[in-house]
Amino acid sequence: MAVEKAIASSSIAEVVDRILDKGVVVDAWVRVSLVGIEILALEARAVVAGVDTFLKYAEAVGLTAAAAA
Repeated sequence: MAVEKAIASSSIAEVVDRILDKGVVVDAWVRVSLVGIEILALEARAVVAGVDTFLKYAEAVGLTAAAAA
């Protein structure tokens, strides 16, 4: 009887499909100050999602015209 080893690996297509299905949000905020004086402030937000996922989120938070009506 032969023993087979199953390797659980994901292809790039599976990873991209999961990201577009569930969505990913990257949020960053940086503040640089010197002696109490703010020199630089950066705020960035990146959202990667499929159109369907984004529209569900937008409707839930009231960003679409359907939610405003």
